[in-house]
Amino acid sequence: MTKNSDEFKGKVALITGGARGIGQATALAFARRGANIVICDVAEHGNETLAAVERLGSKGIYVHTNVADSQSVENAVKTAISAFGRLDFAHNNAGIRAVANIADLAESDWKRVIDVNLTGVFLGMKYQIPEILKTQGAIVNTASIFGMKGVPERSAYAASKAGVISLTMTAASEYAEQGIRINAVAPGFIATEAAQNTLGNGAQPLIDRTPRKKPGNPTDIAEAVVWLCSPYSLNVNGIVLPVDGGYMAN
Repeated sequence: MTKNSDEFKGKVALITGGARGIGQATALAFARRGANIVICDVAEHGNETLAAVERLGSKGIYVHTNVADSQSVENAVKTAISAFGRLDFAHNNAGIRAVANIADLAESDWKRVIDVNLTGVFLGMKYQIPEILKTQGAIVNTASIFGMKGVPERSAYAASKAGVISLTMTAASEYAEQGIRINAVAPGFIATEAAQNTLGNGAQPLIDRTPRKKPGNPTDIAEAVVWLCSPYSLNVNGIVLPVDGGYMAN
């Protein structure tokens, strides 16, 4: 569902990597349902997403956030509480890529990808969970189909996303009895600027293997995230939901 509704009116959603791509689409999907939005990103394009959120009739703030830095992530959550008084949903989506075979991958690139993609999700949940416990909300982390199978030249990215999957399942088991649901989405090839920049011509083999024979778009992931936060998925917890056009089934 993409039309405006009041499904999440008065609730608050925090999205990391919210300035563009999947994160931006998620921010707008929540805004269409009446939620107030906290856009967290290192990119200054966050103000553009904020303007789009406000055009949809929702309130929002943009918080410059480095998800690999504990103090920055803590500040983002505190800013959300200061602005809106609560936190109901979080989409830990920020991520980066490094492209190289293992023997050629710089240790600094390995560390940077793990710090953003995996530690960033850990830090997000570390500071989000105490607030979401108060509202009995939900968290969705962005994993990847590459975290579920090997893929050449993506060792750091694949390892980080496999870590996100395990971390999500662990967190779900830890907090289920306390009323928080924690799940992950695993996108296939999604036609974002970041994916195009890192995959280039390498995207075509992924598309060819996908039964749907076309890339997904950020809204596909955003709608899955919103569903996982909605009352329609109350018995869904600790899963990894592929949104991949059938790639993993082929």
